[in-house]
Order: sequence, then C-alpha cells, then structure tokens
Amino acid sequence: MNNPLINPGLGTFFFMLIAFALLVFILGKWGWPLMLKTLKQREEEIANSLSAAEKAREDMRLLKAGNEELLQQAKREREEMLLSARLASEEVIEKAKATATEEANRIVENARESINYEKLKAMHDLRNEIGNISIEIAEKLLRSELSDKARANALIEEELNRIELN
Repeated sequence: MNNPLINPGLGTFFFMLIAFALLVFILGKWGWPLMLKTLKQREEEIANSLSAAEKAREDMRLLKAGNEELLQQAKREREEMLLSARLASEEVIEKAKATATEEANRIVENARESINYEKLKAMHDLRNEIGNISIEIAEKLLRSELSDKARANALIEEELNRIELN
C-alpha cells in the first residue's frame, strides 16, 4: 500500500508543484490571452449575426406581400409541370409496354426454336442410341450364331454367294 500517487513523497510533491506552477505560467502568458481573444471574437460574431438576422427579418416582412403572388404563380406552374410530367410518364409507360410485349414475344419465339432444336437433337440422339443398341444385339446374336464353326462357315458361304449374285 505504498503507492506514490496516493502518498507522494516530499520530492515528488515538490516536482509536481514546480510542474503545476510552470503550467500556470505558460497558460497565463500565452494560453489564456489567446482564449480570451477568441471568445471576444466569437461574441462579436454572434452580435453581428443577430443584427444581420434582425435586418433580414425586416426585409422578409417587406417581401411578404410580393411572395403571395409569386406563390400563386408557382402553384400554377407546378400544376402545368405535373400535367406535362404525367403525360410524359404515360407515354413512356406505353412505350415500355410495347417494348416489353415485343421482347416477350421474341423470348417466346426463341424458346420455341430452342425447344424444337432440343427435340430434334433428342430424336437424333435416340436414333443413334437405338442404332448402337441394335448393333450390340446383332453382334451378340452373331457371336452366338458363329460360336459353332460349321454353322459359321455355312453362314459365311451363304452371304458370300448372295453378295456375288448382287
């Protein structure tokens, strides 16, 4: 419990006192005058702003009568602009609908073409697969038929005779 911050020694106390006195001297010499000068400038700026605000308030009172007419004119212009914008937006919407319909029709047509292409491709693949299966079956049948040598020779002779006759 011998914490030097809680129970400082005489030397620590002396140096802290010197540091504090030095800090007060520096602030008194350069810091406080600068702060006071800044605060005074701020006070003057606020006073000037308040007087300018009062003058602006007077100007606003003078302009209020003219503002009513300008407000009515602005309302009329706003209504005209809204009508114009509404008409333009309806035109854009109609164009967008037409474009979307055309795009949808094109997409449907592309899908139909794609489906037809895929259908033809699937039929072609199916024919090829059936042909391959038929060849495999024929190959297996021929192997079983040609497993007997005598029978194989007879079949070969018969096919050769048929080919020579054609």
